[in-house]
Amino acid sequence: MKGSIILMVSAAAAKLLGAVFKIPLTNILGGVGMSYFSCAYSLFMPVYSLVVTGLSSAVARMTAQSAALGMYANAAKVRRTALGIFSLAGLVGSLLIFFLAEPFSVYSIGSSEALLAVEMIAPAVLFGCVTAVERGYYEGMSNMYPTAFSQVVEGIVKAAAGLLLCGYVMKNPQTVMAYFPHIKDIRAAAAAAGIMGVTLSTAGAAVYFAFVRLFVKAPKDGESCVMSRKAIVRELTATALPVGVSALVTNLTALVDMWTVIGCISYFGSNTAVPDGISEAELPYFIYGSFAGIALTIFNLVPSVTNMLGKGALTCITAAYENKDRKALGYGTSQALLTAAVIALPAAAGIAVLAPEILGYLYPEQTDEAAFCIGSLRRLMPGMVCLCVSYPLFSMLQAVGKPSAPLKIMLTGTAVKLAGNLAFIPLMGVDGAALSTSLCYGIILAISLRSYIKATSLRISASPFLKVMYSGAMCGGTAYLVSSLVKKAGASQMMVIAVSAAAGGVVYLGIMASLFGAISKKRSKRA
Repeated sequence: MKGSIILMVSAAAAKLLGAVFKIPLTNILGGVGMSYFSCAYSLFMPVYSLVVTGLSSAVARMTAQSAALGMYANAAKVRRTALGIFSLAGLVGSLLIFFLAEPFSVYSIGSSEALLAVEMIAPAVLFGCVTAVERGYYEGMSNMYPTAFSQVVEGIVKAAAGLLLCGYVMKNPQTVMAYFPHIKDIRAAAAAAGIMGVTLSTAGAAVYFAFVRLFVKAPKDGESCVMSRKAIVRELTATALPVGVSALVTNLTALVDMWTVIGCISYFGSNTAVPDGISEAELPYFIYGSFAGIALTIFNLVPSVTNMLGKGALTCITAAYENKDRKALGYGTSQALLTAAVIALPAAAGIAVLAPEILGYLYPEQTDEAAFCIGSLRRLMPGMVCLCVSYPLFSMLQAVGKPSAPLKIMLTGTAVKLAGNLAFIPLMGVDGAALSTSLCYGIILAISLRSYIKATSLRISASPFLKVMYSGAMCGGTAYLVSSLVKKAGASQMMVIAVSAAAGGVVYLGIMASLFGAISKKRSKRA
């Protein structure tokens, strides 16, 4: 839990910095500009996920195994080998994105306006591979601080560089457009400048780890036995590839949204009034850019934090499973899942109740886009809770020797997502994409939990989770009642958010303390 808390705090700080970057960026670019930005991300994330996502966990798992046996020389060799082969893989991934930039941009949004943004993000795959190996090594050695600080460094560089570059482009359109005559829309150049901040942030994290290696010395005592390079490559690939493919499938949902939202709205039309300054032809891109840039940005905030629970639990779940310690396995599993639920449920309830005020406060310059996303954001919240709890399960499935299980689960979820989008978007517009997202992650959670229980033969009590659900419902109800009263009094949006969230939080913590305190007393009496 100590490791998980360190990673969650750093992830929360990184996400806060990410919000400092993404929210002003959306206010600058608007819905159409964010469609260019999201187009670049929708190609980058699948490639990045395939090459990078499973790498950190694979290195962490092999390092943790070596450290548990005192094989520190083997852990160092795992690190060197991973840096070599995955730096090459990262270079291939970067080149793939760069050369696919133009056809992908033309095919996705019907023009080459997003070309520059896609090209600007290509080097981030290479830097991401280096960073993932280093994070995995230190996590496997049960040292979460390098990962934590690197996430903060990444967030600071992204926010500072991305906003400064984007702001410069918007203030100096003639100067910038002279260098890029093939771009007709200044928002496309500004989106590329914002994306450049993302690439520089991954480079900053890689440089940070270069400094860490100078000051943090690896242990050298213990067993001198080491695996062959071929065996290390085989095991790393066997562990990382299924996780990477699973993450690739996860990020295919972004491509599904881009193609189905733009395609369905272009074909079936939309009952949404066309905002001022947006043409009929631009409306599908405005809708998609608003959904991806605003609703999905807020949707992803909390899951990125609970994802750190899986990273923190990976080492202890691996050790408990390898040692056949069922008590430790059950305790670690319950801690990770219950903590994810405790964080996710009140957050989802609060965001759903206060969606108009949150969006209005965060996006004051893009009122049309913010108002458009209220219904979508609310429909995304059940899916957010399911995703928050699914992330630790994916890591724990990997820890108990089931690295390919998340791939099969995510393929099923993606199929549900695609079918849902095609069925719901023509009827409900982009709100249908939000609804299918929640349905997708609900099914993923159910299958993941069943697979983990089957693999471990554990019995997980539903009682604590029902208590958390009840507390979350009371939190949301309190926030709704208080917000209604405060709004009637004529309070500002910020005041409505602050007072309602505080009231809901007090009720949530109070009910949780009461319910779980009763359980502790019963256990004490039995003892």
